Amino acid sequence: MTRIGTMIGALALVLFPLSTVAADEHVIAEPDNLKWGPGPASLPKGAELAVIAGDPRKEGPFVYRIRVPAGYKVQPHTHPADENVTVISGTFNIAMGDKFDESKGTALKAGGFFKAPRGMAHYARFTEPTVFQVHGVGPWGITYVNPADDPRKSN
Repeated sequence: MTRIGTMIGALALVLFPLSTVAADEHVIAEPDNLKWGPGPASLPKGAELAVIAGDPRKEGPFVYRIRVPAGYKVQPHTHPADENVTVISGTFNIAMGDKFDESKGTALKAGGFFKAPRGMAHYARFTEPTVFQVHGVGPWGITYVNPADDPRKSN
């Protein structure tokens, strides 16, 4: 467990781009004005990320959006804090467990929500281009159940 905690702490510094919004500033986010960039190295290639508020690498609340292409998959993983996800567009197929199984899970459409409690193994797949919003309390990170699934290992 100490190795996983150390990895999360060390990698938290490179997981997400910096947010330019101070914690005590108001935020208004128009979809057409979001600043999208490449997803973090902790996710498979193809994801794009836009930080809306806060800084996921630091203590405190954060909000970001991710957009992924059809066919995108995230292997079983956990997070160091609760993950709260709202589907903005497309379909987010979410399942709990430590083994990826396409026959299991729930297909959430736009407006759908799920919460994965801290430490709960889960995985996702996307059958169409999808945008989803994650909010939580940092510092944030991702730990893959099978270390061989971690995209950072292949960089």
